[in-house]
Amino acid sequence: MKSIPHHQAASPHTEATSTHNYPNLTDDAGKAPKDSVVLSAYSTMDLVDKDLDEDDPWNLPELQDTGLKWSELDAKGKVMRVLTSIVKFILLVGFLYMFVCSLDVLSSAFQLVGGKAAGDIFQDNAVLSNPVAGLVIGVLVTVLVQSSSTSSSIVVSMVSSGLLEVQSAVPVIMGANIGTSVTNTIVAMMQAGDRNEFRRAFAGATVHDFFNWLSVLILLPLEAATGVLYKLTKIVIDSFNIQGGDNAPDLLNVITDPLTSAIIELDKTVISDIATGDPAARNKSLIKIWCKTEKITTLLNITVPSAANCTTGVPCWEEGNKTWTQINVTETINLERCNHIFAYANLPDLAVGLILLALSLLILCTCLILIVKLLNSMLKGQVAVVIKKVLNTDFPFPFGWVTGYIAILVGAGMTFIVQSSSVFTSAITPLVGIGVISLERAYPLTLGSNIGTTTTAILAAMAAPGETLANSLQIALCHFFFNIAGILLWYPIPFTRIPIRLARALGNRTANYRWFAAIYLLLCFFLMPLTILGLSLAGWQALVGVAVPIVVLAIFIIIVNLMQTRCPRYLPSRLRNWDFLPRPLHSMAPWDGVVMSGMAFCGTRCCCCCKCCQKTEDEEKGGKERKKSQEMYDNPALTRDDEPLEAPKETVKATQL
Repeated sequence: MKSIPHHQAASPHTEATSTHNYPNLTDDAGKAPKDSVVLSAYSTMDLVDKDLDEDDPWNLPELQDTGLKWSELDAKGKVMRVLTSIVKFILLVGFLYMFVCSLDVLSSAFQLVGGKAAGDIFQDNAVLSNPVAGLVIGVLVTVLVQSSSTSSSIVVSMVSSGLLEVQSAVPVIMGANIGTSVTNTIVAMMQAGDRNEFRRAFAGATVHDFFNWLSVLILLPLEAATGVLYKLTKIVIDSFNIQGGDNAPDLLNVITDPLTSAIIELDKTVISDIATGDPAARNKSLIKIWCKTEKITTLLNITVPSAANCTTGVPCWEEGNKTWTQINVTETINLERCNHIFAYANLPDLAVGLILLALSLLILCTCLILIVKLLNSMLKGQVAVVIKKVLNTDFPFPFGWVTGYIAILVGAGMTFIVQSSSVFTSAITPLVGIGVISLERAYPLTLGSNIGTTTTAILAAMAAPGETLANSLQIALCHFFFNIAGILLWYPIPFTRIPIRLARALGNRTANYRWFAAIYLLLCFFLMPLTILGLSLAGWQALVGVAVPIVVLAIFIIIVNLMQTRCPRYLPSRLRNWDFLPRPLHSMAPWDGVVMSGMAFCGTRCCCCCKCCQKTEDEEKGGKERKKSQEMYDNPALTRDDEPLEAPKETVKATQL
């Protein structure tokens, strides 16, 4: 028998097969001693058919049909199967609808919790002039509001009002592109129950992260040095006589708005007003109270110190000792109150945001679990074969390379329809987890999703008023060309598809140490951007002084790791492995022990009441089980499979090693 890798969870089939798997349980004559532990009896055919070392966790699992074939069913069975399939399909559509709506409510919750803080972050124009600071501000604001469209609209408002130049806004747009990928990473964490599903799902989500970060590492310095995206989009704007048009079509919102609008409606102009420096916006609530309003503009007579203070073209007269003139005064009249749940609730934005955050996460997790279970039950037999072939099969030679580009177009089209890259990538993440879509196919779909969300932004910019049309469209085009450049860097040549390899490595790591997924999420989307922002506020000297040594050290570690794998003979003997470092610096096993101990401690403290309650019940069952175990001791073949396994400590330790 081959040994089990330490990172795989030992199953009953591997821990309890027969006494010859544990040599220390037999004497020299090959007979088990009387004081040895009697192990559960399992069929050895399963071990013969399944070689653990040959199972590649990245291979798409075979979703086999365990039920009767269609030809073996009678008329009643066929009718029941058709009805069951219809009911499952309706439930799947319903859960998918609730899943999308929960993502919308989650975005609203984040805006209520951190929307005003996001506006305050944008208000510091001096910091935004630093490209690195602009990048991390784009990441943080998009994570806070859970919408790249919202953060992009804030940038457009600032550019249109003259508070920010288009060239300074380009790094913020790059950061928004990174921040929007946090949603599907959160969704992937909901599949942590199954190790291999989590491995594939987390890799399918983080391939988006790696594509965005690698694109920024190349294009941000290039943009800071040459302004290539700014100049290219400027040429496009100046070359075409672009006229304003209709707004982007609301395809998905037409379906989801009836439910989400009944839960919460937000006044998103408050965040933009705070970012543009309107002091009155700080006292406004993001929760929309009046859904139908009317603005009436009237002329009001006011006094001014002298005629020189009168506006040109406006009547100005003297009456007595006073100089009078007229100004336009706009008054907002509230006509109809909103009907959502929190329209009459006297709660602050933070309280409503936290309530919606908990509610949306609960619905999101529940819907995702139910969607995965339904898909697993539906995708069996011929249905699974057809779907997997359609999604993962390449065109025949010599047109195999075309398949990936068609997947990019499909991803762009689907994202244009749903009007959100977060929704599309979050929807395909569980499909990657259960093995319907391979990681290699999910990658071009994700790249197409990036293109699709920029085309929606371009159409939205085309509907902007005349005074803001040029700036809005230029920012949207910067976003579009950034993603096009990223695709040209990391997709056409198979060797350059580095995001797939990085995502696979991270998937393996998080499958072995599932708590590392939370560390990755906090580090990449919160701690690292906040640290860089703090250093940027301290000045470029502090940023360079801290960042340069870290970058040099990271490059050195990457080069040494590559040489250790490919050509270790060129390295000094001390650098051919990292064993000379303390173990916590080159292995996650010690950290895993700390985390597991902490979780066990919390579980012991939190579940002590449950254990006390179960103690009496276990003692009552003890007499019956003791008698049954004595009977089975004489005949090991009668040992039941569902009884707890008791293996020697030495064997357990050997298995873990």
